Formats: sequence, structure tokens, C-alpha cells
Amino acid sequence: MKVFPLWHISHQNEAGPNDETIHLDDGGVFIDEQDGDDVKLLGIYSSEAAAAERARRARLLPGFVDEPDCFQIGEYDLDGDHWTEGFVRVPV
Repeated sequence: MKVFPLWHISHQNEAGPNDETIHLDDGGVFIDEQDGDDVKLLGIYSSEAAAAERARRARLLPGFVDEPDCFQIGEYDLDGDHWTEGFVRVPV
């Protein structure tokens, strides 16, 4: 079974030329949490259509209305391992 998480990225990054905020790149919605982007999980849905419908409704709400193209729908197998390795902390 597949599930479809819906994310919204509120951009605060300064990753572009002249420290401009980047919202989209060739891969879709740009995300740089280390540079201040705030990622919110709106929900996990049983279909891509249900996730898209939730994004449509969320676009009308405060905050989301300011970045209506910064939603991202994922696709994952339920009960599947998606992070299979450890991680390291990078001191700032």
C-alpha cells in the first residue's frame, strides 16, 4: 500500500544570487532547512488526489496563501524502511 504525505515549505533561505530566496528549482520545491526554510507536514493521505485536494484547501489559509506553489506530495510504501542508514551531526 502506498501513502502520500503532503508537505509545505515556508521559505526563508538566501540561497539564490544576491541572497535571493529560492522557492523552486529543476527538482521541484527547493528545501534548505539549514538556511531557515520551515517544513510542515500537513498530513498523510491514501491517494495522491486526496493530498492534492488538501493542498488546494490549504492554499486559502494564512501563511500558505503567501507560497501557494510550495507544496510537495511524496509517495511511500507503507511499512517500508525509507531511512536505512545512520546520520552524523555537523557542528555549526
